[in-house]
Amino acid sequence: MSTTIPPRPVESTERVSPWAGGLSLFAAVLMVVGGVWHLLAGLAALFRDTVYVATPEYVYSFDLTAWGWVHLLMGVLLLLAGFGVARGQTWARGVGIVLAGLSLIANFLFIPHYPIWSLLIIALDVAVIWALATYRRDA
Repeated sequence: MSTTIPPRPVESTERVSPWAGGLSLFAAVLMVVGGVWHLLAGLAALFRDTVYVATPEYVYSFDLTAWGWVHLLMGVLLLLAGFGVARGQTWARGVGIVLAGLSLIANFLFIPHYPIWSLLIIALDVAVIWALATYRRDA
């Protein structure tokens, strides 16, 4: 029988950076880009809604001004959460997943007005959710 005590892990004196790294930084950049794209889509819907084509008798039809405000709000929230993720804030990862999910749903509903743009943002949101959901603190 051995009476030796296993060695304790030596605490590192290396300071952890408050900035995100790896996949969370990737997600933060995608969130900021997605937020800017939402802002652009929202401003276009508010100030020049003739840019979008309204599909007649679409099940999920909404007023383009309402879509403008939805995209504008989503853009601001994604930008703020993206900067939070980049700073390494724990709350921002959860908020980012929720916002990316809401953005995904909003852009699915927006497909008849601007299909390629909406599909591009949906793909971006899926990448954000994946990157934030697979985050590991020890990496």
